Amino acid sequence: MTSMSRARVARRIAAGAAYGGGGIGLAGAATVGLLVAQAQLARRRVGNGATPHVPNADGLYGAAHTVPGEPALRLTMLGDSTAAGQGVHRAGQTPGALLASGIAALAERPVGLSTVATPGARSDDLDRQVTLALADPSRVPDICVIMVGANDVTHRMPPTRSVRHLASAVRRLRTAGAEVVVGTCPDLGTIEPVQQPLRWLARRASRQLAAAQTIGVVEQGGRTVSLGDLLGPEFAANPRELFGPDSYHPSAEGYATAAMAVLPTVCAALGLWPAEEERPDAARREGFLPVARAAAEAASEAGTEVTAATPTGPRGPWALLKRRRRRRLPEAEPEPSTQHS
Repeated sequence: MTSMSRARVARRIAAGAAYGGGGIGLAGAATVGLLVAQAQLARRRVGNGATPHVPNADGLYGAAHTVPGEPALRLTMLGDSTAAGQGVHRAGQTPGALLASGIAALAERPVGLSTVATPGARSDDLDRQVTLALADPSRVPDICVIMVGANDVTHRMPPTRSVRHLASAVRRLRTAGAEVVVGTCPDLGTIEPVQQPLRWLARRASRQLAAAQTIGVVEQGGRTVSLGDLLGPEFAANPRELFGPDSYHPSAEGYATAAMAVLPTVCAALGLWPAEEERPDAARREGFLPVARAAAEAASEAGTEVTAATPTGPRGPWALLKRRRRRRLPEAEPEPSTQHS
């Protein structure tokens, strides 16, 4: 599917989500039976969270940067098993811990991490998770990272419904004052137990949903980073290393790769990134595009950021597409402090 075709599909899905339209199928009716049968087989082979183990990474990171009277930054992770860190054995290997450590190092401020993400969650669970994240009005997160969408595809949730739930979650968080970064639906075509033709269908459905998610998020004031094939050719070249033992969830190295791609956007949302890097770089194919086209391009290239832009053209809202340079993550703290500021 071309970028322009994907942009048209993404616009239709996002419009259906915004105006309450019905589901737009991600695969033809003739393929649904095969898709379901192979998806069930793949889920049995990988387990897909039947006995989820998620280390508790919540706590205070960068405590050495504590300054009396200056509160810690607050990071909340929402979404599914990818956001929670299922598949690793130590708290410091989860994406939340990696991001909290990275933010603390760059901001030179402590970061309090809270995780409400739940393994197996779909986008319709985000309402519950947002309620938990905003339960204490005096402790609204400074930044929320959402990773969701894979279970929506494998459970055949209509994409319009999926995007509607995600957009609503972003709107609630932004209204409360939190910055929001969404890691869009990963490319399920990279999962080893998934065979053809399901692999092709899964990749197509994943990218369509990721593009539509981007439109919905950007329209609500959030930013997106495309997870795609879990951020680059590393996963295709080293599936044994970057996927965990179940061949479904990322390994510690896989989560580190994902966190490296998301961290620059998180820091930019918090105003921590160098100002000179906020300008689009033509040499890196960055620039302003209609939001649907930016979303389609991002879905095709993992690690691409899309954020709202001021100008509005005849084709609707515009967005800034950026391909930020990844920064190596600092060593995550093995055990966070349990004290929050």
